[in-house]
Amino acid sequence: MKKLMSIMTVLVFVLNVYGCQQKKEEKSQLAYTPPAVPSTLEINQFEQAAKMSPKSKEAWINLGNALMDAQRYGEAVEAYQKALVLDPKNVSVRVDMGTCYRGTGKFDKAVEEYRKALKIDPNFPNGHRNLAVVLSSDLHRNKEAVKEFQKYLELKPAAPDADAIRQTIQQLSAVK
Repeated sequence: MKKLMSIMTVLVFVLNVYGCQQKKEEKSQLAYTPPAVPSTLEINQFEQAAKMSPKSKEAWINLGNALMDAQRYGEAVEAYQKALVLDPKNVSVRVDMGTCYRGTGKFDKAVEEYRKALKIDPNFPNGHRNLAVVLSSDLHRNKEAVKEFQKYLELKPAAPDADAIRQTIQQLSAVK
């Protein structure tokens, strides 16, 4: 009975967090609000949920997201890898994992994950944007970055960061 109550408590917590995230996303698509950094207690609860439901891709994704928000990128990669075993074609998780690889300084691995994501869904805007950022900022492969930024703008011409991206394309194109 105690175990059932623990499972129910964790499940209610996970559903509440997910529901709150959904409401936040619906509230405003215009202004960027950085995610709240989850507390150690929250991360521990996500870890427990994932361990209690190891075949739940959502549990591993939630854990990965919490770890990424806490900038614990190496641990987030591990959680995302477990989610991808359960759902290998999850483009969002692949892109997030690429971002975590970038956070650990593994730029080539980040590029690899972004390319895997874009092979699954070539029209995933953030895959192109994030790939372009790593190519330009970290690997200084400006020509490739320009192409990726252009594809991002083609897919999302009214993106909130479209003007900044256009300016970045001009700057990268001017560098020889």
